[in-house]
Amino acid sequence: MNTPDRNRPLLWLVALGFFMQALDATILNTALPSIAANLGESPLRMESVVIAYMLTVALLMPASGWLADRFGTRRTYYFAVLVFAIGSFLCAESRQLWQLVAARVVQGIGGALLMPVGRLAVLRVFPGKQLVAALSFVTLPGLVGPLIGPTLGGWLVQAASWHWIFLINLPVGLVGAWAVRRYMPDYVSLDRAPFDWPGYLLLGGGMVMLSLGLQGLGELGFARAWSTLLLVGGLAAIVAYWLHAGRAEEPLFDLALFRVRSFAVGIFGNLFARLGSGAMPFLMPLFLQVGLGFTPLQAGFALVPSALAAMTVKTFAERVLTRWGYRRVLTVNTVLVGAMIASFALLGPATPAWWLALHMACFGAINSMQFTAMNTVTLKDLEGPLASGGNSLLSMTMQLSMSLGVASAAALLSAFSKHFGHPHGADDHTLTVFRATLACVGVLGAVAATVFAQLDDAPPAAEEGTP
Repeated sequence: MNTPDRNRPLLWLVALGFFMQALDATILNTALPSIAANLGESPLRMESVVIAYMLTVALLMPASGWLADRFGTRRTYYFAVLVFAIGSFLCAESRQLWQLVAARVVQGIGGALLMPVGRLAVLRVFPGKQLVAALSFVTLPGLVGPLIGPTLGGWLVQAASWHWIFLINLPVGLVGAWAVRRYMPDYVSLDRAPFDWPGYLLLGGGMVMLSLGLQGLGELGFARAWSTLLLVGGLAAIVAYWLHAGRAEEPLFDLALFRVRSFAVGIFGNLFARLGSGAMPFLMPLFLQVGLGFTPLQAGFALVPSALAAMTVKTFAERVLTRWGYRRVLTVNTVLVGAMIASFALLGPATPAWWLALHMACFGAINSMQFTAMNTVTLKDLEGPLASGGNSLLSMTMQLSMSLGVASAAALLSAFSKHFGHPHGADDHTLTVFRATLACVGVLGAVAATVFAQLDDAPPAAEEGTP
């Protein structure tokens, strides 16, 4: 890539932040059963460790742009790297589940700012002709993270202890903090729009209540009345935000976004489709270790074909979408993703390794096509000031939907555990619990096909390819 030498360190710095976040998102899941054993918890009740991070990221992402404009890109990014490293240290030092959950919230505060503030700095440094190449460079490590994360997590758990999946962030964070002070440009906006604090509190509060309500049905063990109250309260807060945004001068997210049909269908399709696929990074390592008796390292290696297939599909996704169009691809592919998730229920301890690898690769390929198509169709028709707000809302929706997907999967695990018996090892009861959960999660994701079927039925030649 032809970029001035003085700007290359910025690209490496932002790429490092993307890598830290992508690695952390995948390295933890393989270690959850070992963490649960060390903390004296059930491995089927560890979803709060995952949800705490995702929900924190979803909550802070809408404020990331305002914070960068207010305090400057350098100070905000420095704060993000430092807090992410501190959160990682606190995770490693946790001795009880609630301490680990609180530390993951701290980690999520840093993680929520890494990607959007880093991308903002790149947008302001590189001109239009160099921007695509620059963004491709910094996002590539985000694809490598899921490839090595599960295996590295499994190896660290077996070779050392689960604490090292967090401690490895410390040297990276220290180097990153030094590099920020040296290479990150400091952009401060003097023309800042007022931040929509009432809308932010309504939307954020609604998201938290929805997540806690679903968790209350699973790990937290709330009485049904409290869970119902939280779910209804969350929906009420989100409706209140919708009404607030309709009359606010500078709303957090402009409702004009939803007048763009492709965006409206894409955002709601993302929300429901990721309830199924977003639960899989949490569910599969548990299924492989608790259900099928894999070691952490074996489980990590078993997930590699999925990541490899996902990276491969991105090389020809544009041609598929151009040939068949968004409506047809998304409607069919969403059903296929749900069917693939449900089909994992057919696996067992006697399943050959080559068949498991093929199964994982097929799922990774179909799931990657789903993510590429969903994200592109959501943003492709946005122009001008709507593009920035639409991108922020999409990022928030992705994190929220994945956290709700994990909460839903955990609630299903809890419900089926009570129905079929409490699993403690790789036995028939354990497999039955996981198989029933996988089947339900597959159906949950497949119903999003009805949303994508509402896309305009434009001919493929009229559709735009993926960026």
